Amino acid sequence: MDQARLKYLKEWQQRYVDQRKFSGSSVLIQRAGREVLFNAVGLRNIQENLAFDRDTLVRIYSMSKPVTSVAMMMLVERGLVHLDALVSDFIPEFGRMTALVPGAASIDQTEPSCSPTLHQLLTHTSGLSYPFNPGVLGDAMAKGDLVFKADQGKLVDLAADAASYPLAFQPGVRWEYSIGIDIIGRVIEVISGRTLAKFFDEEIFTPLGMTETGFSVVNGAGNRFASLYTPLEGEAMALTAAQKGSESLRLIDSYDNSPFLAAEMMSGGGGLTGSIDDYMRFAEMLRCRGKHQDLQILAPQTVDFMLNNHLAGDIASLGPKSFAEQPMEGMGFGLGGSVVLDPRRTRCAGSIGDFGWGGMASTFFWVDQKLDLSVVFFTQLSPSSSYPARAELKALVHAAILD
Repeated sequence: MDQARLKYLKEWQQRYVDQRKFSGSSVLIQRAGREVLFNAVGLRNIQENLAFDRDTLVRIYSMSKPVTSVAMMMLVERGLVHLDALVSDFIPEFGRMTALVPGAASIDQTEPSCSPTLHQLLTHTSGLSYPFNPGVLGDAMAKGDLVFKADQGKLVDLAADAASYPLAFQPGVRWEYSIGIDIIGRVIEVISGRTLAKFFDEEIFTPLGMTETGFSVVNGAGNRFASLYTPLEGEAMALTAAQKGSESLRLIDSYDNSPFLAAEMMSGGGGLTGSIDDYMRFAEMLRCRGKHQDLQILAPQTVDFMLNNHLAGDIASLGPKSFAEQPMEGMGFGLGGSVVLDPRRTRCAGSIGDFGWGGMASTFFWVDQKLDLSVVFFTQLSPSSSYPARAELKALVHAAILD
């Protein structure tokens, strides 16, 4: 990569800090397994003037989803489950489902529905939703606070509670960003007989050397854990009623008083915290088709399967009304992350087959097997829709690739 052109990326990071869009950020880029750039700017904690460093720990939120998807595929590889299995086979409460009728104006306008499959949960085609999505179901979930937050109790209980809501649509009909991969986390617990945290530690984090990643901030991290900010008034994830505030970096979760210090909920959809080097190890494992050093975490064919589009077309063609961490036009969805189908339609430079995802605190990663490229970007601003940082980052990275 051209180091002179990478200077534009560093300047871009600094502009975001100078303009008080991000308190701070870090970016790590590797090509062919070799580090070509690490750069950090700004602060992880404005109140105490603490720098955003390489060892800063952050909330990765929905970048947890690819990790949970890898865990599920480990169980598939071992012959313990198949993706067309019904979620009700593992969580009985999902055996009595209903779905909203098309055009429903209230939560009680429903019709009988089958239970979603595990594949539909992984690809956000199950009919489940999120509280910040528009519509009848999103409103009901917001009232019920069905979010899988770090301080919301046990996964077993919230997964069962999720089944008491109707689906937004019949499974397989549409795409809608959802808590589906949180439910997958509970399925992993049922099949493996281990907590999700224990499964992750034993099967993914320890083999990959991800010593600073977990649902709770690693012991002894202290003020290395970044604080979280928002430019919005009120709830930072209430996207349908978002109002910009007078303060662009309002503190909403301080490092020293965060539920992530001792998380109760093991949210496979959005509960992990960790370091940039840890997540790069995970991203590199995907780029290398399941391999890390001498270990094969997943078979190459399994990773290929995950990183291909599992939808009939792009996301936009499935009529989503929801928030998403990536563009919808020209973008497909694999297992746990998005897949570039046509860079022209995403209106952002990239390769066909790029795989990646982001988190609500504006974190982002992608891997590009054609270019032997892995990129991880960390910051802590919610919501991630506040600025077009991801498209800008991809443009800056690709502008520095001259071969």
